[in-house]
Amino acid sequence: MRRVRAAVIEAPGAPFTLREADLEDPRPCEVLVRMAAVGVCHTDLAMRDTWPRELTPMVFGHEGAGRVEAVGARVTGLAPGDHVCLTFASCGACEQCAAGHPAYCGSARARNLSGGRDDGTSPLSLDGAPLRAGFFGQSSFATHAVVHERGVVKVPSDLPSAVAAPLGCGGQTGAGTVLNRLRPGPGSSLVVLGAGGVGLSALMAAVAVGCDPVVAVDPVAGRRALATELGAKAALAPGDGLVAALRDLTGGGAHYVVETTGRPEMARRAVGALRPRGELALLGLGGEVTFDVMGLLAKGVRVHGVIEGDSDPGRFIPELVGLHRRGLFPLDRLVTTFPFEEIGAAVAAMRDGGVVKPVLTFP
Repeated sequence: MRRVRAAVIEAPGAPFTLREADLEDPRPCEVLVRMAAVGVCHTDLAMRDTWPRELTPMVFGHEGAGRVEAVGARVTGLAPGDHVCLTFASCGACEQCAAGHPAYCGSARARNLSGGRDDGTSPLSLDGAPLRAGFFGQSSFATHAVVHERGVVKVPSDLPSAVAAPLGCGGQTGAGTVLNRLRPGPGSSLVVLGAGGVGLSALMAAVAVGCDPVVAVDPVAGRRALATELGAKAALAPGDGLVAALRDLTGGGAHYVVETTGRPEMARRAVGALRPRGELALLGLGGEVTFDVMGLLAKGVRVHGVIEGDSDPGRFIPELVGLHRRGLFPLDRLVTTFPFEEIGAAVAAMRDGGVVKPVLTFP
């Protein structure tokens, strides 16, 4: 057991409060990681606001990066001192995990969204009472986390932690949707709706594989400017005439649209912006979307629901690191760092659109 500092919510929608908590030693298949950085993602905020009251107090955070401090007796391939990126939890044994699609693990909910391990326990406690944790297998809004070895990916020691952290979710979600699921060929047209961390990761991946044109849509002027700097041919605000403008820019309709906003009206616009037999990838967390089925059939549209970029993190995160080293995935361009103690300021900066990817850093 060790003393840690964690950002705790006491009730659904409550602000993050820094508290002292106790963290168990790792079990045989677990790893103790000291955080160096953790990304703040819209998923953390969306889940905080809708989290069940009975699963509070709770620690969120799911884009952690740091150094291994201890490993359980059965852990292989990791050792104290290793630099690592943390990612979502999966069992490794079900049909989807065995097929290389662990984002669709049969026990994903229990391992990522239950407020604890898959057996219902939590490695954290607060004033002697259980503190809910295990968010995406990690709960990395804390100075330390205990994580199952399958959620730990070794990264080069010279990779900045503020770059490694977003790879665990936002980076691999956006880039993986393009590289793992859509797999566009050079010269394919691709539109990204929403130029946040996920959308811009998808954009960078599309540029890296030679999509042309790549077009971004976002209401924030600064994000549109960044999108063009990262290789977008055009970046548009989501106003009237958007679908017509996208169809014009893509020569009659895009081959692919990546929708990251979670807004039903944007998903419907996405269908209108596609050419016949085009493909739509839905990534955003939102409510129900109603489509004109006849419109989908008439155009032969293929709709993909994608979680975590359909990634196998142990394979895919090193690929993204390689792209970053070659200058083809400049994730650092999205990052603004804040001290861990300023988590409230980081959340506010992301919500007002001034920051694309806030990353909290630890001393």
